[in-house]
Amino acid sequence: MLRIEHVSKSYAKGKKAVDDLSLHIAPGEIFGFIGHNGAGKTTTLRAVAGILDFDEGSIIIDGHNIRTDVVAAKKSTAFLPDNPDLYDFLTGIQFLNLIGDIYEMDGDSRQNLIGKYAGAFQLTGNLGSPIGSYSHGMKQKLALVSALMRQPRLLLLDEPFVGLDPSAAHLLKQFWAELCQQGSSVFFSTHVLEVAEKLCHRIAIIKQGKLVRMGVTAELVGDSTLENLFLELEEEYHG
Repeated sequence: MLRIEHVSKSYAKGKKAVDDLSLHIAPGEIFGFIGHNGAGKTTTLRAVAGILDFDEGSIIIDGHNIRTDVVAAKKSTAFLPDNPDLYDFLTGIQFLNLIGDIYEMDGDSRQNLIGKYAGAFQLTGNLGSPIGSYSHGMKQKLALVSALMRQPRLLLLDEPFVGLDPSAAHLLKQFWAELCQQGSSVFFSTHVLEVAEKLCHRIAIIKQGKLVRMGVTAELVGDSTLENLFLELEEEYHG
């Protein structure tokens, strides 16, 4: 579903935010991307989403190159940044219909999926109100609805559980499982290690732009915990 091949991205003064990164995500897989703030997680996700250019390498989403077949690649993808910017002057339903129009969703499935996800996140009664009147948590849930309603082949999320209440977090995990059963994939960054350990089929750990460990979660963790593994790698890297 996703192939990142030898991708590098440098910012000012030649500092490499991502350094020769390669990873592959299979259909139906939940893949966790772990690292400290500034490790390169957000840069990678934004490059995969097609909103940040990169210097070297290639990114292929569901067979589409993000540089040469950008529209098809983006149609296959839904990306939620860690702090989504929504249109405060639109109502919730106007925003969701705008997303549906952009991605050419047909009317019946659009309404069914909006109803399913907005209902689950208890937003239905607020969809007629301006987004500017929403709380931070409601905005986060609306952004989730806008991504899930598209049934993307690849769902990208940057720190999706920060600020979500426990009920919404539980729902999100259920919806991920549904998507994966349909052959979609989920690629998300987190520094909440317990979440990654419980949810992910595979994980990758990135430090200062470099991939330092990747594999099946249970095999990487072994008899220890993901937290212990992360701390051991930290010591190795700085030792």
